[in-house]
Amino acid sequence: MTFTSVLALLIAVVVATTNGQHNPNYWPGRDTMVHLFEWKWADIANECEQFLAPKGYAGVQVSPVTENVVVNGRPWWERYQPVSYIINTRSGNEAQFRDMVTRCNKVGVRIYPDFIMNHMGAGNNVVGTAGSSAQPNNKNFPAVPYSSLDFHQTCSIRNYNDRNQVRNCELVGLKDLDQSKDYVRKKFIDIMNKLIDIGVAGFRLDAAKHMWPQDMQVILKSLNNLNTKQGFAPGSRPFIFQEVIDNGGDVISRDEYTPLGAVTEFRHSAKIGNMFRNGDKLKYLRNWGEGWSFLPTKYSLIFVDNHDNQRAEALNYKSAKKYKMAVAFMLSFPYGNPRVMSSFDFRNSDDAPPSSDGQNILSPKFNADDSCANGWICEHRWRQIYNMVGFRNAVAGTSVNNWWDNGGDQIAFCRGNKGFVAFNQEYYNLNQRLYTCLPAGTYCDVISGKKVGSSCTGKRIDVGQDGRAQININNNDEDGVLAIHIGSRI
Repeated sequence: MTFTSVLALLIAVVVATTNGQHNPNYWPGRDTMVHLFEWKWADIANECEQFLAPKGYAGVQVSPVTENVVVNGRPWWERYQPVSYIINTRSGNEAQFRDMVTRCNKVGVRIYPDFIMNHMGAGNNVVGTAGSSAQPNNKNFPAVPYSSLDFHQTCSIRNYNDRNQVRNCELVGLKDLDQSKDYVRKKFIDIMNKLIDIGVAGFRLDAAKHMWPQDMQVILKSLNNLNTKQGFAPGSRPFIFQEVIDNGGDVISRDEYTPLGAVTEFRHSAKIGNMFRNGDKLKYLRNWGEGWSFLPTKYSLIFVDNHDNQRAEALNYKSAKKYKMAVAFMLSFPYGNPRVMSSFDFRNSDDAPPSSDGQNILSPKFNADDSCANGWICEHRWRQIYNMVGFRNAVAGTSVNNWWDNGGDQIAFCRGNKGFVAFNQEYYNLNQRLYTCLPAGTYCDVISGKKVGSSCTGKRIDVGQDGRAQININNNDEDGVLAIHIGSRI
């Protein structure tokens, strides 16, 4: 065989062994994940049963599940400093985690732990959330156990254009594990297979950019199939989505990781934030997705903001109207695997989740309109967002058609003959009779309200026999979006 044919065969083998890891394993008819950032396991179990499943959410990304360093002030980022692979964190212990996974799976909401295989914690003589002690400065983690033999040589990342530094040196002082070592690989495989046996549907891989894809491939192809006793089809592979920050021009490309699973598409976050925050003309969204040099849909995990960049440059809940418009567009347009962010309120980038005493995380409390209190933002419970999750489910399998725009910041489009959505970001009102592609009848706008029996709590949209309706979105409306779908007809 020639070198070219051998290389092609190897690539085919890699794709064949990991292809299933692009499938999120959702229940049919559901298509959106939510990140319940820093929630406790018991609260997530309740949320799956009482809210997420009824509203049509498909899955939950949960915070790291294994023991982490206890840091003074309990900042959110302590969860990203592992001490061991004991399932015990501020979110709960192993029994509580198992209960949550089982209960969520029973109602069709899949669980995806955030998993850290790039590094261990930092510091000197630290104690973890399960009571384990470690000496990170000496690369000594007895509860695993890891020793200095299991890490790369000590060095700091100083040049992000040097792929060897990025992948072999320490990220902000965190002790960099050597994934080329069989012993280290086995530790990852053991804990990930334990989580698969418990019933998780896949994993977010933190800091994937800082690991060599060939090392990750060996680990991922060694994972077990998903647990059929938890409702997964025989032969189902864990969904893998990898944190790779690539905004273009980076020496390490997101494309290096697509054979292994989906990749977090940070360009989507940056561009959608610019479109709705900076007033770029919405008419340019017509070819959203691959037309904007984003990853192909199959490989793209998309979001408006995440737990990292919402504390920096991303559009977030603090600009509520623009944020809801951006999320509505993400959920209405047929591109990528969407993830909704669910936050707690923060004033500083290191702020800890709400707690009763600085240590124990508070459970969210719920208002009469389903929104959260007690320091939790819970964007996933905002009517304008959860109803767009329902919209996405209702229009599944359709494409964009009958695009309309005013040449600027007013747009509208159909999703087949199942849904219609319009946006107004102009300084004047949108008042147009537009083709909705929907059968004649009266529909409830799911942004301003919802359908309750045979009435609407928000705007009523009357679609005529010609499929057209008068669409009004005033520039001073609470929301700059209007959406109707086949399920909102009364």
